[in-house]
Order: sequence, then C-alpha cells, then structure tokens
Amino acid sequence: MSPTFGKCYDPNGATYGVPTFPWKFAPDGYATRRQLRARGLRPGGQPVAAQVMRRARRRKAGVLVAYLYRVDQAKPVRPMTPGRAAALAKAMRARRTCPKCRTDAGYCIPTSLGMCVTCAYPQEQHAA
Repeated sequence: MSPTFGKCYDPNGATYGVPTFPWKFAPDGYATRRQLRARGLRPGGQPVAAQVMRRARRRKAGVLVAYLYRVDQAKPVRPMTPGRAAALAKAMRARRTCPKCRTDAGYCIPTSLGMCVTCAYPQEQHAA
C-alpha cells in the first residue's frame, strides 16, 4: 500500500471523523452531490456519510476532498414549479442585460467587464 493511499484510507473514521476513502475507491451506496443529481436525487438534509480524498499539489491544504452521501437515504429532486421557472428566467434575463445600454446582449455579461462587449470596447466596434 502506498503512503498516499494509506493516509486517505480510514474506513472507521478515527482520523477524520467520517469514513475516508482514496479517490475512486468509495464503496457502493455512496455518491457525491453531482452523482446524486445525475440520478435525479438530492441529499435531502442528511449529514455527510463519508468522504473521498486525494493529494493535490496545487491546493494550499495539499488534499482534495469530496463529500459522500448515502444513496438509500437520498430524496428525489423537487420538480420545477412555474414560480421557480419564472424566477430563474428573470435572473438569467438580468445577467444578459447590459447596465450601460440596457439591451439584451444575447449572452451572459462577463463580470470582468460589467457591461456588454460593444459598450466595453466601442472604438473597436466603430473600426470594423
């Protein structure tokens, strides 16, 4: 067993407080939030049941952790209601509307610019 694998293998939870497994070695019956969502499920208020861990050189802490939830305790995703759909459409419309020229840009305004590309670089638009 490699040293890295050994540090990440704690099925009893003695070291980290929850059962810990190396990356891609989680037992069946556990899933991350994304994996649950792909199955049409959500954690549903259950606590973190386990975690998977791996070394990450670029991270300050040196490890990358993903929390796992029990699949048998997961609940189905709530259906989209007309009110939620309307609120989501309104939020997306606000992200596409340029605050300077007040037009719908047709894409989400980059937060780095704070306005549509046409307003951010007017001299380049006139040259073309």
